[in-house]
Amino acid sequence: MQAHELRAVHPRKNRKRVGRGNGSGKGTYAGKGMKGQNSRAGGGVRPGFEGGQNPLIKGLPMLRGFKNLFTKEYQVVNLKGLDRLPDGVTDVTPEVLAQHGLVRSAKQRVKVLGVGELNKALQIKADKYSESAKAKIEAAGGTAGGR
Repeated sequence: MQAHELRAVHPRKNRKRVGRGNGSGKGTYAGKGMKGQNSRAGGGVRPGFEGGQNPLIKGLPMLRGFKNLFTKEYQVVNLKGLDRLPDGVTDVTPEVLAQHGLVRSAKQRVKVLGVGELNKALQIKADKYSESAKAKIEAAGGTAGGR
């Protein structure tokens, strides 16, 4: 016999039929014990209730403050990173930046910052530029445009 030839003796397990007489093995109290909150119809406690003890969830730190859902997040690229791109690359798009590992994803917004120097003329397409980055790109003979 091999592993792919194995099969279950009872491939479909019958559901547990409770409260169908003592001969079934789940008669009389139907597996709910004798009395108490959990034996009643509709009984039981809400999720997270620990019998009146302070629940674990109450001891965890709460996230406070305000989260602005409309803020735009940018991946930042510095000019010193763009200067390290290979010489054959002149058109710089978010896809090119992602291929060279300067940003995580080409789908997210990109902002170019002016840290470092740029010694090549690059045609850069990004979503946003700092003023110093735009000035340095144009001083190097390149263009800074939107994508």
